[in-house]
Amino acid sequence: MTTIDEPHVHDPDALRADMVRALRDQDAITSEPVAAAFAAVPRHRFAPDAPLDLAYDLHRTVPVKKDEHGLDISVMSAAHLQAVMLEQANIEPGMKVLEIGSGGYNAALIQELVGSDGVVTTVDIDRDIVDRARLCLDDSGYGQVKTVLADGETGVPDGTPYDRIIVTAAAWDIPPSWISGLTGNGRLVVPLTVRGTTRSIAFDRDGEGLVSHSYRLARFVPMQGEGAAKESKAVLRDGVAVQTDDVRVRLNAEALNHALDTPKMESWSGAAYDLPDELELYLTLQLSSAARLHASKDVVESGLVDASALLGVPALVSEDSIAYRIRRENEDTGGFESGVVAHGPQAESLADEYLNLLRRWAQDHRRRGAATIRFLPGPAPSPLPQDTVLKRHGIVAVSWH
Repeated sequence: MTTIDEPHVHDPDALRADMVRALRDQDAITSEPVAAAFAAVPRHRFAPDAPLDLAYDLHRTVPVKKDEHGLDISVMSAAHLQAVMLEQANIEPGMKVLEIGSGGYNAALIQELVGSDGVVTTVDIDRDIVDRARLCLDDSGYGQVKTVLADGETGVPDGTPYDRIIVTAAAWDIPPSWISGLTGNGRLVVPLTVRGTTRSIAFDRDGEGLVSHSYRLARFVPMQGEGAAKESKAVLRDGVAVQTDDVRVRLNAEALNHALDTPKMESWSGAAYDLPDELELYLTLQLSSAARLHASKDVVESGLVDASALLGVPALVSEDSIAYRIRRENEDTGGFESGVVAHGPQAESLADEYLNLLRRWAQDHRRRGAATIRFLPGPAPSPLPQDTVLKRHGIVAVSWH
């Protein structure tokens, strides 16, 4: 949470200056143009119903619209994440930029970056969100930003090609319009969800496809419309669920629930537990039958499932067994050691696969940026190669260094 000096709590200009300093301190802002944009745009004007301390908090989102169940379907993203993605985008004066997912504030930041000679278009599928963005942009002096009502899956063809396309909702796939809508040296920054794990990936054009320039941890509300994810979810019991978006992974809720009632097999890798976001990405993409295990606080406190599942943990599943990552303190491995809990008739074989991956990551890939992520559009090869995830419009292929 942003540290605010008490005299500043009712002064938006002072809060904005504090926010920029804090974003610099946390290395979310690393360039002068992005710092200047954040200093210039009055963030609170795009969150008129929110308290000032929430509007200028580094890591909290500002709710904009909820669905009939009370779940957020549109938010103003956390300032920290917006700064990270704008740094990934490396926007320059005079560029033409498309934002997919409107809110207004981020589009205003982009307008500051492209300057008076640049063009910014922001598109959203929801009329309420577009109208709200238009009102806030006009009210804040950014009337030159174009707002469009459309499904982001199709982009905005009238403005192509774009130097940059920035997506501000979690996307399960990359439609052809996003690639064809880029200039030859264009960049797409997108929070891409793969097997339930999302990373903000800066993709550059690479022939007919894309190759990652960088990737960062990210959390977004999901894409709506044609680009919405189609996930499989199995509720094993109250407070325990597994989910996957891999069509090759079958979730047998009854059998997996029964597995949880069998004695747990706990195994330790002797390998360091470190850089959890990098380890999570590696496991998600390397496990042969990957899902994501979620457990409520009550279930964790009962001892049935480890605390690693509170926010979701990569799991290896079979028809009737499940294995997932745990950790414990161990000074011999640098502070923490990674391990595995497995349940069910196939517990031993699942645990062995999982442990081998934990050891391989710690030995060969324990650093930031070890993955190169490619998106290759078109039909998938058969059989699908290892380290490859099937999408509707192509495949995601990952290599590790």
